[in-house]
Amino acid sequence: MSIKNYLSLVKFSHTVFAMPFALIGYFLAVSQPQYSFNWKTFGLVILAMVFARNAAMAFNRYIDRDIDSANPRTAEVREIPKGVIKPKNALFFVILNVILFFIDTYFINSLCFYLSPIAIIVVLGYSYTKRFTPLCHLVLGAGLALAPIGAYLAVTAKFDWLPLFYSFAVFFWVSGFDIIYALQDEEFDKQYKLKSIPVLMGKKNALRLSEMLHIFTAFFIILGGYAGHFNFWYWIGAFVFIALLVYQHLLVKPNDLSKVNLAFFTTNGIASIVFAFFVILDLLLK
Repeated sequence: MSIKNYLSLVKFSHTVFAMPFALIGYFLAVSQPQYSFNWKTFGLVILAMVFARNAAMAFNRYIDRDIDSANPRTAEVREIPKGVIKPKNALFFVILNVILFFIDTYFINSLCFYLSPIAIIVVLGYSYTKRFTPLCHLVLGAGLALAPIGAYLAVTAKFDWLPLFYSFAVFFWVSGFDIIYALQDEEFDKQYKLKSIPVLMGKKNALRLSEMLHIFTAFFIILGGYAGHFNFWYWIGAFVFIALLVYQHLLVKPNDLSKVNLAFFTTNGIASIVFAFFVILDLLLK
C-alpha cells in the first residue's frame, strides 16, 4: 500500500489548519527569556502534531466507513469505500499513530505525557459525536485547539493565558468553518439521522452561527495581540486572517454552496499560514 494513499486517507494537506498555530504556541514559549529554541523539542512538537492528526483522521475514516460508502459526496473519493485501503489496515494505522504519539510525548516532558491520553480521547472521540449531538463541530474545534497550548507546554511545562487565547481562537475558528463544510451534507445527514448544526438549524441559521463563532475568533486574535504586546508585524497577520474570515462568509450562501471547498480549504489554509508567519516574525524581531 503506497504512502500516498495513507496521506490521502488522513488529508495530510489539511495540517495547514492546526500546525501553524502549534508553531505559534512553540515560538510564544521560546520567545521568553528563560527559554530558548531547541531543535529536539521543536521536532518532537511537529511529530506530536502529525501523529495525533493522523490518528484522528484515520479513525474518523474507519468509524465512518459505512456512512462514507452511502454518501454520494464521499463514496467515490475516500480510500476505504473505494477499496484502496482495507478497514483493518486503517485501524492498524490509527493504533500505530496513537502509540507513536504517546512515545513522542514521553520524550517531550512528563506533563505532556500525562496529558496525552486526554488529547487522544478528544481527537478520536470527535468521530462519534455526530451520531448523538449537533455540537460535533465544537468537539472538532476543541481537538485542534489543543495545538497552541500543547506546543507551549512542550517548552514550558506550565499553563499560561497567552497561548490559551490562541487555543480559544482556534476553537471558534475551526468550529465555525466546520459548520460551513457540513452544509454540503445537510440532506444526507437528515436521511441517516446524523447530527449537525445545519441539520438542527438549517443552512441560513447555521451560517449565522458560523459568523458569530468567527467573530469570537477575531476577538481572541485581537486580544492575543494586545496581551502579548505585539508590534506592527503581528497586526498585519491579524488583519489578513480576519479579512479572510470575512471573505469565506462572502463566498458561501444558503442557496449556493459551490464555493464551500474554496472557503473551507483554500481560504482557511492561507489564513493560518499567513497569520503564523507574521506572528513568528514579530516574535523573532522583538
